[in-house]
Amino acid sequence: INKFLFIFSSLTLLVGSVAFLNDLETISIISWGLGGLAGLIPATKWVIDEFMNKQMGSDILAVLALLGTLLTNEMFAAAVISLMLATGRLLESWAEGQAHRQLKSLLERVPRIAHLLNSDGTLTSIAASEVKINQLLVVRSGEVVAVDGTLETPATLDESALTGESLPVNREIGEVVLSGVFNAGSSFNMKATQTLNLSTYAGIIKLVEQAQAKSAKGVRLANTWALRFVPLALFIAIAAYLITGEISRAIAVLVAATPCPLILAVPIAVVAGMSNTAKNGAVIKGGAALEQLARAKIVLLDKTGTLTHGGAEVSAIESKPGFENPRMLQLAASLDQFSPHVIAKAILKYAKKENVALLSATKVSEEHGKGIRGEVDGLQIEVGQINTDELTWSNIKSPLMVGVYINKELVSVIGLADPVRVEAKQMIIDLKKSGVEKIMMVTGDREATAKSVGDYLGIDEIYASAKPNDKLELVTKAMQNTKGTVIAVGDGINDAPFLAAAHVGVAMGARGESAASEAADVVIVDDSIARLTTAIKIAKFSRNKALQAAGIGMALSVVAMLLGAFGIFNPSAGAIAQEFIDVIAILWALTALRKIK
Repeated sequence: INKFLFIFSSLTLLVGSVAFLNDLETISIISWGLGGLAGLIPATKWVIDEFMNKQMGSDILAVLALLGTLLTNEMFAAAVISLMLATGRLLESWAEGQAHRQLKSLLERVPRIAHLLNSDGTLTSIAASEVKINQLLVVRSGEVVAVDGTLETPATLDESALTGESLPVNREIGEVVLSGVFNAGSSFNMKATQTLNLSTYAGIIKLVEQAQAKSAKGVRLANTWALRFVPLALFIAIAAYLITGEISRAIAVLVAATPCPLILAVPIAVVAGMSNTAKNGAVIKGGAALEQLARAKIVLLDKTGTLTHGGAEVSAIESKPGFENPRMLQLAASLDQFSPHVIAKAILKYAKKENVALLSATKVSEEHGKGIRGEVDGLQIEVGQINTDELTWSNIKSPLMVGVYINKELVSVIGLADPVRVEAKQMIIDLKKSGVEKIMMVTGDREATAKSVGDYLGIDEIYASAKPNDKLELVTKAMQNTKGTVIAVGDGINDAPFLAAAHVGVAMGARGESAASEAADVVIVDDSIARLTTAIKIAKFSRNKALQAAGIGMALSVVAMLLGAFGIFNPSAGAIAQEFIDVIAILWALTALRKIK
């Protein structure tokens, strides 16, 4: 429709102008009149839509200007206004296309085929939607991973589509591989842990579709300005008519006031900001959320999975005198490589990180909930629960401890904890620099653990042992006590009410089926809390660009209106001036697409 209106308006203006130059006045009037009518019809619909939504937008000035020019036979001005509206709408469409380019590129990478590894070693190509959990798959070089899974063989992956990391990364056996990443190395085998519709990439696509389906509610910001600008324009137009008695001056004022800077430039800047946040690892579901994000004053943070990684990692090792830590780690990891337990995997992961050479183990047996035992390097080894009476020689204070026994004697203790994210401390500093006045940590974890994390990060207020209802009460109270935006950040299902209640809910991770992601307004795609401050910074930048574009456009429009009121501009001159004003404002709004530091 925008293209048709632009082409039709351009042709009618051109034909009318050519006819006028050849003294074919009747043809020129008819042609320009048709162009004006072509603009009046959609502009009227825009105004009706706004009234239906109980809003008063700035489109009403465009309708009044078109009606005035058509009724007073200022057909050239009507045709110019119509072309101006069409050009603005076409620029908006182009800008949205540019702004959503990063989001749309995700849709183009949707994996459609998966290769099933049969028991005889052959491959069967199936639709990605047919993949079932626990099926063995082969991902060929240059292909996109179809579903979430765990690696059966090492892989070299390009994860830039999900994380923004430009360099390929090497992943080892047992590590998680997410759908949507690109195989940058040789073929590898993996075991599916999710079906296509529940995988990470499907979650991202769902968020993208939600973001694109929701109109950029930056128009709400524009309408706030319009509430002041429209009465001003009408006052100047009426005053010009009452003082001079010349209706043409009133119409010239309305033509110059046609406010494309408000109805186009503001949403363009907001959509550009949404695009920039997507490029930086955060999907914002709508323009209203971006505007709210820019006004952040209080941030409530969950701990586990948000400020911490949400999984166990080895934090310390202590051995009895006469026993060396590296040797004890080697014995424990050599046995734990046969266990599927998450704690065993954490110990094994740490051993690999420390380049510990694993030994073979025999006579391995595991008792659920107690530990694993077997023979390693001729020694009877057991890794598992600790008898606290035997810890008289240990100074480890980790939340979780695992004992290493040789011939039933406790000789070493491995401490595990949920480590604080490396970027979390800087994130807290950056939040305060960005204008956030209060940062609160709200967690269901124990008070001692919560306090140690909160004190280390420099968080203002700490609330431990908080249940979902407690979190909801805290966020509601915070919203009542501030004029700015309250942001809630979490990752679990129990965080969903907490996120939904806040002005802006931010979910960690990109699984669109989770309750947290569904309830949130913003989703941190690559699971890095540092993306929150980046998103706030971009939101502030984009909102400022929107306000600047509107301010520039309105200031120039007021000048043009006054020139019209004093008879310096006739309606046609006012229409041409407004065309240039629109282009200036829209181009300024597009600077929101720039990268910011």
